[in-house]
Amino acid sequence: HVSLSMPSMRVGTLTPEIIDQIRRVRKTGFTVAPEAGSERLRQVINKGITEQDLLATCRDAAAAGWNQIKFYFMIGLPTETDEDVEAIGELVARARAAAGGGRMRITVSVATFVPKPHTPFQWHRQLDRDQARDRFTLLKRALPRKGVRLKYHDPATSLLEGVFARGDRQLSHFIETAWKNGCRLDGWSEHFDLQMWREAGRACGFELESWLGAREVEAPVPWDHLDCGVERDFLVREWDRALRREYTPDCRNRGCQQCGLCDFKTIRPRTAAAPPETIRSGPEAKTASPQRVFRYRFHYQRLGDARFFSHLETLQLIFRALRRAGLPVRFSQGYNPSPRVSFGQALSVGMESRDEVFWVELSEPLADPGRAVRRINRFLPPGMEILDCSLAGKKEQRDQLVSYRITLPAGNWAGADQRLADFLAAESHVIERVRKGRSRQLDIRPLVAGARLADGVLELDLVQRQGAPAIGPLEFLERVCGIERNQALLARILKTGARERQPG
Repeated sequence: HVSLSMPSMRVGTLTPEIIDQIRRVRKTGFTVAPEAGSERLRQVINKGITEQDLLATCRDAAAAGWNQIKFYFMIGLPTETDEDVEAIGELVARARAAAGGGRMRITVSVATFVPKPHTPFQWHRQLDRDQARDRFTLLKRALPRKGVRLKYHDPATSLLEGVFARGDRQLSHFIETAWKNGCRLDGWSEHFDLQMWREAGRACGFELESWLGAREVEAPVPWDHLDCGVERDFLVREWDRALRREYTPDCRNRGCQQCGLCDFKTIRPRTAAAPPETIRSGPEAKTASPQRVFRYRFHYQRLGDARFFSHLETLQLIFRALRRAGLPVRFSQGYNPSPRVSFGQALSVGMESRDEVFWVELSEPLADPGRAVRRINRFLPPGMEILDCSLAGKKEQRDQLVSYRITLPAGNWAGADQRLADFLAAESHVIERVRKGRSRQLDIRPLVAGARLADGVLELDLVQRQGAPAIGPLEFLERVCGIERNQALLARILKTGARERQPG
């Protein structure tokens, strides 16, 4: 019941045997990391793989049934030239041809190299944003047009990563200043604003690019006082070897390289022992034996900080809790086995609920459902709690009446009571929704069974029809109560219950 995915593998380690094991359960993503396009530049970064290794890996992957491969490269590596960037396109073209061309698709993922502290390249400069963009433009022209897709990391984000990696203790004041100026959720591109970070840097007395320049080997660096175990002299030797393109072998099987980290008593290189037996390759043999199915309905709540879990996170939390509690959960068949667990409608992030459900198929009945509930709750985070469970029939799709209690900060309900009264008195209330450039009219009046506003709390009953458009609490606050979006997002929304809606 486990599928194995290798996010990024050193080319030389992807043998046909490992490729065969990866696809035993199902074929997952296939990613290799050449890092550089030319043999010369791979020697500089001590990559230790040849173009022949890469082409052989592509042939093996294609022979094993893969038709999509992802390559990971970096630009801005030490001594890189335009010819090295163009070599990426040439290498990708040869790799696709080695894999048979045709349906083979290659995704080229590229990021700007950020020299890290405590590495031989800590003295190397980093490309600034404009230089990185020029290299990406050059790469776009060099890549084949057919069967290849380019994805690259935003150069502006890489610039900030370089500042964090190479700066000194001034960065604490810098980060606090940026936060006070409004920098939030910068990991999402729609929220990231490099200009705000530049202004914070100027307020602290520096330009961001000042941290990206080359460093003299003899000059002190901000992290010199931190001991990572590897000696500085070793890093200097490795920096010189890189410039001379001299390979440093792997100390696990080629002898000690005198880095200073190991004392050969408590710290020493270790390699995994050979497995005692060979794992059988190929999909697991499955016998079609009849098996009784016991379906249980679990009722749970999600309150407090647990409201910030996404739907997918909630699924994984429950899957883990069921496994740790030792319940005999049934799994689906085929090449991608998954737990036979189904959930009700997804709850929005930030919304609390006292009435959520999921259904689980078990291979054995629960002798004591109450004890099972207590065991599961031991493995759930604070705010998530199973309330009860019971035997259930087949999950049925029916219309529901869902109740909410909505609380807003004082003063934000101005004018909402009259708008609400007008809405409830009307026979229809048509709103316009625009999705993917298309406009659609929707009458939301039949979707609201009741609404009561008293003492700053809105009690709301919404109709949810299977397979039909619905309205959520946030949209109701905006469209009906006239509350602005930024104010509506401050609402504390609690789903108090859901019950089957009777016809008529």
